[in-house]
Amino acid sequence: MPLNIPDNLPAVEILKREHIFVMKHLQASTQDIRPLKMALLNLMPLKITTETDFVRILSNSPLQVEVDFIKMKSHKSKHTSTEHLDTFYKNFEDIRHENYDGLIITGAPVELLPFEEVSYWKELTEIFDWASRHVTSTIYICWAAQAALYHFHKIPKYPLKKKMFGVFKHRLNDLSVPLFRGFDDEFYVPHSHHTEIKKEDILKNSALQLLAESEEAGVHLVTARGGREIFVTGHAEYAPETLHNEYVRDRDKGLPIEIPAHYYQNDDPAQPVCVRWRAQAYLFYKNWLNYYVYQATPFNPKEIEQLGVLNLNE
Repeated sequence: MPLNIPDNLPAVEILKREHIFVMKHLQASTQDIRPLKMALLNLMPLKITTETDFVRILSNSPLQVEVDFIKMKSHKSKHTSTEHLDTFYKNFEDIRHENYDGLIITGAPVELLPFEEVSYWKELTEIFDWASRHVTSTIYICWAAQAALYHFHKIPKYPLKKKMFGVFKHRLNDLSVPLFRGFDDEFYVPHSHHTEIKKEDILKNSALQLLAESEEAGVHLVTARGGREIFVTGHAEYAPETLHNEYVRDRDKGLPIEIPAHYYQNDDPAQPVCVRWRAQAYLFYKNWLNYYVYQATPFNPKEIEQLGVLNLNE
């Protein structure tokens, strides 16, 4: 896809080595096409890794996309240089009065804290509320999904006895939903989290629709407001080596960590990773961009606040 990103973003060179085409800013500016205006609020510590994951996954569509990277002003990153953040990222204050076609909010390694004790909770909930008025469709991922469900719908999170860690089989509850057009009956998604949301809490809330779940990993995908809010507990965007790197990191620190389930061939860390989630990860994000962002975006961005729900009827 013509993905309009800064020419010197580290992800560009990484993806070129993977033979993935990314249209850089100079190339995109010569095309007489209005790109989709997207934002990525990156809450992950290794921001360059996360940028690369999402640039990679968003590159599989014929639509042109312009991406703004957003960071929290109330949190100082310990793992990404100030130079990188100053060069490629904006603060929320910089985009507060903007409208976006789509927004992705990543997970964050703070899930064991009560929501209100997260240092940037106030700023984050301001962004949640802003997104509900200024963005056509927002995807909340992992901890961000739990946080947004709690903020908007009072859905609690629960600690797990052990980390949900691996690549798990999922099933669809509604095959007619445009997000899943082209999906197989069963699909796989990586998970990495210490807390969960429960199915019974989702089903009690008439504003929420449970669209996908796993016998092992539980609730996976929930929507609200006709697709303007999409809550995803797994990590379809993960690169093949991400769970391996997490496993090795925690093992070497002496932390309690099990081998990621259904991940290595024969469940043996000495053998290669068995990648079984990437094709439908690409399809999921392509469907989102097409049906929930491109086809649903009002001609006048000011109409977003009055849009309410998306019209996904064919």
